Amino acid sequence: MTATEASVPSTEQSKLVEMAWDPITRIVGSLGIYAKIDWAAKRVVECHSTSSIFRGYSIFMKGKDPRDAHFITSRICGICGDNHATCSVYNQNMAYGVRPPHLGEWIINLGEAAEYMFDHNIFQENLVGVDYCEKMVAETNPGVLEQANRTEAPHAADHGYKYIGDIMRALNPFSGEFYREALQVSRYTREMFCLMEGRHVHPSTLYPGGVGTVATHQLFTDYYTRLMRYVEFMKRVVPLHDDLFDFFYTALPGYERVGYRRTMLGCWGSLNDPEHCDFTYQNMSDWGRRMFVTPGVVVDGRLVTTDLVDINLGIRILLGSSYYRDWEDQEMFVTRDPLGNQVDRRHPWNQHTIPAPQKRDFEDKYSWTMSPRWFDGTDYLPLDTGGGPLARLWTTALAGLVNTPYVRATGHSVRIDLPRTATKPEVSFEWKIPQWSNAIERNRARTYFQAYSAGLALHFVEQALAEVRAGHSKTWEKFTVPDEAISCGFTEAVRGVLSHHMVIRGGKIANYHPYPPTPWNGSVRDVYGTPGPYEDAVQNTPIFEENSQENFKGIDIMRAVRSFDPCLPCGVHMYKGDGKPLHVMHSPAMLNQF
Repeated sequence: MTATEASVPSTEQSKLVEMAWDPITRIVGSLGIYAKIDWAAKRVVECHSTSSIFRGYSIFMKGKDPRDAHFITSRICGICGDNHATCSVYNQNMAYGVRPPHLGEWIINLGEAAEYMFDHNIFQENLVGVDYCEKMVAETNPGVLEQANRTEAPHAADHGYKYIGDIMRALNPFSGEFYREALQVSRYTREMFCLMEGRHVHPSTLYPGGVGTVATHQLFTDYYTRLMRYVEFMKRVVPLHDDLFDFFYTALPGYERVGYRRTMLGCWGSLNDPEHCDFTYQNMSDWGRRMFVTPGVVVDGRLVTTDLVDINLGIRILLGSSYYRDWEDQEMFVTRDPLGNQVDRRHPWNQHTIPAPQKRDFEDKYSWTMSPRWFDGTDYLPLDTGGGPLARLWTTALAGLVNTPYVRATGHSVRIDLPRTATKPEVSFEWKIPQWSNAIERNRARTYFQAYSAGLALHFVEQALAEVRAGHSKTWEKFTVPDEAISCGFTEAVRGVLSHHMVIRGGKIANYHPYPPTPWNGSVRDVYGTPGPYEDAVQNTPIFEENSQENFKGIDIMRAVRSFDPCLPCGVHMYKGDGKPLHVMHSPAMLNQF
């Protein structure tokens, strides 16, 4: 597949301004965005995404006891560590040939649903929301704020804010009413997780074969009371964000191009149905389709596959512009999968991580992030996750396989039916497949997926209570570690696809590779010159900011990047670049001042 980046003739270089946002951080400052902007055309013409940190988990996992894998890999991240632990446990279940009791799986599902609710809420309202709050809009697009202050919110009766400008003020950090309310919500959604898995974000009761959680009526009642508070909260959140995001489309014609890229979405599925999931590779195609979030690949609006075996075999790890040495001369661990299908050398089962640190060069090597791609038989597709929710809802909607009392996939949408709560009647929402894969729709999907997660959690609570009432209190099944095994686990981390691949030899880990959404979304130009999703989404993004070059904050670029939920923006700043500037900017401004 050929590169999609803009080609800039050298004669036009003097018209460009080179800018960098580095770091854009969550916990560590490892993400950088380097862009060239054509001020005359008001658009970004080139972008490079960089990662300045090397973790090396795939290296020091070798030789470890496989039973420690979930405890170790949960430390990959201080935000979605439980997603890694869950994926690792799924991986181990396959390796050990163990099937957890139904109740154990419902408990894991309740924990992961709570994690989706917690993390999407705090990112959407307290971090992404800052990009659309009154203070930010006043500094970047005062004309838009004036319009927002006189534009009535269509769903004011549902969320309580009469004007769009009121919504923006409610999102102001620390002073905004809705901003503060969301912080409180993040507290009790984290409590929901801890009820199921003991500790957030590194679960203390999650093991291969099930969980160590003591299942009682009181446990699920405590979860349910918090869940119903969240359901009531969502009845305000969905219409609020619909009003806010729809306003940007009307206030800034052409805003659909911000963060836009060709629709190439990947979802590995999540939340297993214990009635069908036996964790065997041989049956993975079937039980994968029974997940409550359907796995799949969507290209140009078409659902290419929902088969986890196809998804697994199509994964390729390309190097391209990353700081690693090729492993063509290294051992192949797996040549055939358990079904006899051929496994490529560039599949995670066969990957060798050989770091080769060097000076950053945007014409050659410039990042520690590799370039995962999905091979469809012809092209190596740079799939993105849409920040997680966009891909999950899109694949689930098209597949039309999910059907529960509270959420249902229709083939073209996802319906969410939330029951009556303390002060609000029952409500139905419908997420419809959007026209674009862009910044606004990634953010909108994040809101709808919170409601989707809440609806699924209602179903999971009912199923778990039914098990307890029937006297099925067992939550864990014993297992033995085989001397030899190959295995994989698939789920969805909060911000997208997550897979763990393991090879066991002599009862120890011989090879282990976790692939979270970060390398997929933040990948660099591969060996074919194809840019990664961050790079692709920023390139050709138009600039709507009203500030001059001297006071430019880059809000449209940051909205594009943050729509993928890459990192918490707790350390964003702008750097003008004074090594080889194309055009020097004076007095660069801090992007994030609150």
